[in-house]
Amino acid sequence: MGSLYSEFPTWLHRWRAGFKLLLLALFGTLLFLIASPIWLAGCGLVCLCLWFSLGQATQIARRLMRSVIIAALLVAGFHVFMGNRELAAVSALRLICASTLGIALTITTRPSDLVEVLEWLLWPFARLGLPVERVAMQIALMLRFTEHFFVQWKKLDDAHRLRTGKSGGLRLIAPLTILMLQATRRVADALWARLGF
Repeated sequence: MGSLYSEFPTWLHRWRAGFKLLLLALFGTLLFLIASPIWLAGCGLVCLCLWFSLGQATQIARRLMRSVIIAALLVAGFHVFMGNRELAAVSALRLICASTLGIALTITTRPSDLVEVLEWLLWPFARLGLPVERVAMQIALMLRFTEHFFVQWKKLDDAHRLRTGKSGGLRLIAPLTILMLQATRRVADALWARLGF
């Protein structure tokens, strides 16, 4: 399966996965507590500095980031059309900032490190009978398939662009769905054969 993790070393690669996850949770919550467009614009500037500080490592996720910006502009455009400019700015800035933080975590943290953190966080629930390893694996698979979705989308779009000179757009939905279903079937078969899930 493809991954958005980048092998280009950055200063953020050296931080522990648990600490990065904690910061993501804190700053993500803070973004939704802030209602001022000016303060959120300041947060956006900080996120922009974070993005550029990661340099070459962001290359693998640049198309994903462009998609986020387009989505944010569409959301903002809808709110402007409805006559609420302040809500347009707040919604777009929150979406861009939260996505930037999430992408920064993804490209600088190995999936295996995230799984270890998830298992550690869930371990107290083992006393209640929760199958910690299984739940951690399910969350990890969800994260991996989210990454895999965007990696496959990029590959299909690149192939379509090479053949036609244009972006694939909505034409890629059907082949992308087929690829994702095939990938999930392969992973399910592998888990069944090796672990008996």
